[in-house]
This record gives sequence, C-alpha cells and structure tokens, in this order.
Amino acid sequence: MSSIRSANLSMPGASGLSLSLTRLLAAGAGFTVASLYYSQPMLGVLSEEWGVGAQTLGLVPMLTQLGYALGLLLMAPLGDRWDRRTLVLVKCAALVVALLGNALAPSIGFLLMASFLTGLAATVAQDIVPAAAVLAPENSRGKAVGSVMTGLLLGILLSRVVSGFVAEHLGWRAMFVLAALAVAGIGVALQRGLPRFPPTTSLGYGALLGSLVGLWRRHRAVRQAALAQGMLAIGFSAVWSTLAIWLHGAPFHLGSAAAGAFGIAGAAGALGAPVFGRLADRHGPHRVALAGAVLVFGAFALMGGLSWLPRGAQIGLVVVSVIGFDLGFQAALISHQTIVYGADPAARSRVNALLFVAMFCGMALGSALGGALFERWGWNGVVALASAASLIAVGMRLKALPAREAGTIRP
Repeated sequence: MSSIRSANLSMPGASGLSLSLTRLLAAGAGFTVASLYYSQPMLGVLSEEWGVGAQTLGLVPMLTQLGYALGLLLMAPLGDRWDRRTLVLVKCAALVVALLGNALAPSIGFLLMASFLTGLAATVAQDIVPAAAVLAPENSRGKAVGSVMTGLLLGILLSRVVSGFVAEHLGWRAMFVLAALAVAGIGVALQRGLPRFPPTTSLGYGALLGSLVGLWRRHRAVRQAALAQGMLAIGFSAVWSTLAIWLHGAPFHLGSAAAGAFGIAGAAGALGAPVFGRLADRHGPHRVALAGAVLVFGAFALMGGLSWLPRGAQIGLVVVSVIGFDLGFQAALISHQTIVYGADPAARSRVNALLFVAMFCGMALGSALGGALFERWGWNGVVALASAASLIAVGMRLKALPAREAGTIRP
C-alpha cells in the first residue's frame, strides 16, 4: 500500500491542476452528465407522440437516474482499483452507443431500456470529478472540485435548454444524435489530455464492493452527507421531471423550448459552484451545506403560493424559485463532496460513489413520486413533496453540524 501511495504522490499533476486540464475535466463532466437530463424538457413532446401519461413518462428520468445510481454502486469504486483514465474512455464509448439507442427507439418500452443504459454509462462523470480531487493540492481541493463541478452542473442545467430548443425545431431524436456526437468529441479530447492514475488499493472487485459497507459504517460524516443530499434530490428531481409537463398543459400551453429555457435560470446558480468550494475551504463545508439546504427549502416553500397569483406572476415566481433551489442544491452538493473526499483519501472513488448513489436514488424516487403526485394532485402535490423532503434535509444538516460550528449558526 505504501508503494501505491508513493506512486500517487508522484503522479503527473499531483501538485496541482493546470487551467487547461481543469477546463477539460469540467467539459468532460458537463457533456457526459448532461446525457441524464436531455429527456426532461421533451416529456411533453413524447406524451403527444406515444399517447402516454405523466406517470408513465416519469419512468424515463426515473430509470435514467436509477441506472446512474446502480452504475455508481457497481462501477465507480473501480476508480480506486484501476487506472481512472481507462475507465473514463471505456464509459464514454458506451455512452455514445446508449445515446444512439435513445435516438433510434421505436417505442416507449425501448426508450425506457435505453434510458437505463444511458444512466449506467453516464457515471463517467463521477470518474472525472474525483480525478480533480486527486490532482489538486489539499489546501485548494474544494476550489478545484468546485471548478470542475461548475462544468458538471452547467451540463445538467443547460442540457435542458438545449434539448428543449432542439426538440422543438429538429425533433427529439435529433437531440440524442447530437448528444452522442458531443460525447464522442469529448472522449477524444480526454484520451489526449487526461493523465494516468495509479490505483490506491489492490483489493479485488468483490472485496472492493464489500468495502463500501465498511466505509458507510465507519464514516458518519459520509452517511450524513449522503442522506441529506438524497433528501434534497427527491424534491429537485420531482420538480424538474414534471415542470415540462405542467408548462405544456393548461393554462400555459408552452412548448418544449420554453420548458427547457428554465434551465437558463438554474444555470445562474451553477456559476456559483467555485464560490461554494472556496467558502467550504474557508468556513467549513458543514456550515455551507446547511445554508444550501435552507435555501432549497425556502425556494420550494415559495412555490406553495403560486395558486394565489395571476398566470404571468406564477411564471416569474417559478423562475425565482428555480434559481434559488438550484443554487442551494449545488451549494450543498459541493460541500458534501468536500466532506466525503476528506473522510478517506485512499477511497475517494468509493466514498464519492456512496454520496452519489444516495443522491441518484433520491432523484429516481423523486421522479417516480413527482409523476404520480402530479397526475393525482397537480403541481401543488409536487411542491408539497419537494418542500417536505428539503425540510428533512435541513434537520439532518443541523443535527450533523460539528459542535464548534453549531454555536455560530442559528436555526
């Protein structure tokens, strides 16, 4: 083990990240994770084409996110055992194939299967983010992770803008073809620019997966971060997976491009990711995570007053809320990543997997519940779910706040 750690310390780039490599990692994370979200603004279009309801359509993002969670559980830990660069390139190739499968889907059943496979392959994004944590010096790890997460989060949010526009003007199949071409291009760039990563463990695959249980039990901070982020993800996903359907129907009758444009509002929050990383380095990630959870709850609760507003004001309030909950969600995520990366430096891929498995299980649950609640109680049911889940996350973060920080935070 000591020889492995020595090799890791001497790895090219271990003393810091160059600007060009940081940009490459950010672009790689953004283009690959975007594959999870292209379908969301297009759900209204898919509903018309195949004549299925919100509950069935909710399975598209749910299976994508479930595939992502399963892929993280089964494959992300491999980043500690094998060269992360090789894993990134193999997964990029698999993601291209999965996206083309979406584009060629002849039925909703085929699309559901392709969506699940897309989620599995898109876990490449979570091989890229830990790479930044490995390459960055310890005293600026939060900033480095925040910079790469800016790319990832912009990929999440702007994917909705792009897919809504492309679906309305070129069709939803064209969006998946363009996505496959984008991933293929970033894969070539990563093959040329990404250094090799010596493994940090010699455990076999079975032992590697088994070690996840030990890591979960051993690191209380990892459990707290993962569960709180999972609760925030329930509301985040419930809103995003039903927003396009809500806007597509009465009384708004807005197209997929308009639904996707809400991603621009969310993208404003993503630009704050490096700031959150620096705040986590300076003031402690627990405090920033709590602040993020409070902001998410406030934004969701604000949407509870939509029914008392005229139609135009409702759209404006949703824009403000989208900015708020995306900003808070990202602040919590950056802080939670800083917490888990510091919990066990030799197991960064595995503790990162635990965080994101919990988060995407929350996303999958949010998509499923959001679709069911929307069909039964409309938009108010979705908002109630999101507000309740985020309030639980606030309580979790208050309970997890270290004693030295709790005295400076007033609930």
